[in-house]
Amino acid sequence: MPPSSSGFSSLDSSPASVVAALRAAGCVFAEDEARLILSSARGPDELADMVARRASGLPLEHVLGWAEFSGLRIAVEPGVFVPRRRTEFLVAEALAQAPDASVVVDLCCGSGAVGAALAAVLTGVELHAADIDPVAVDCARRNVAAYGGHAHEGDLFDALPVGLRGRVGILAANVPYVPTEEVGLLPPEARDHEPLVALDGGGDGLDVLRRVAARASQWLGPGGCLLVETSERQVPSAVSAFERGGLDVRLAVSEELYANVVIGVRS
Repeated sequence: MPPSSSGFSSLDSSPASVVAALRAAGCVFAEDEARLILSSARGPDELADMVARRASGLPLEHVLGWAEFSGLRIAVEPGVFVPRRRTEFLVAEALAQAPDASVVVDLCCGSGAVGAALAAVLTGVELHAADIDPVAVDCARRNVAAYGGHAHEGDLFDALPVGLRGRVGILAANVPYVPTEEVGLLPPEARDHEPLVALDGGGDGLDVLRRVAARASQWLGPGGCLLVETSERQVPSAVSAFERGGLDVRLAVSEELYANVVIGVRS
């Protein structure tokens, strides 16, 4: 249940008032957030409720009901992982690696943002998204529907139709990669409001990545690629996992976005 907006019932609709309330709650980008909330609220009651929810620590994207990602407005909701701007780099690398891909799989899809962003550029693509979290799958289903995509619930590849084996051109897997002991160090917006399954990657953060890399070649078509985001310090271990999976590996880095994407190609 969302927090009560009673404490904000006297809030007026002026930008200055909303900015002041958000700043008092510790929002660093209060002006930008106020602009988005004011443009989304459909009346003073909803405005007060949205400000109250944000002030309580709910991620802005959950308050708005959407996140901007790769030029798209992606629907998100409480309990669903919010797509990060750095992951736009993974999308760009996937398109550069496989610009003619006809089958795309968004594994560990969360909201389905990566799959939607890829399908928005690729022509006539067959899109499948999968996640173990039913709340995420419901959200992803809404986001990929515009591209004729399908969302499946289940554990990694077990969720996918068997007919995709050996046909996938782009396998984007935005796996959780935070080591278990470091989850508690994440910002409150993440650790308190996003699903643990989307954050916790096990002891060294690479448990799920290894599982994906071990089976990816069975699902990729010739020349198909697997792309996974990871941290800089995890790169050597991630590359080794890709190589053990029989993939030709390269690393792409964006210093601007602090993004590291390991790319494996089935030869």
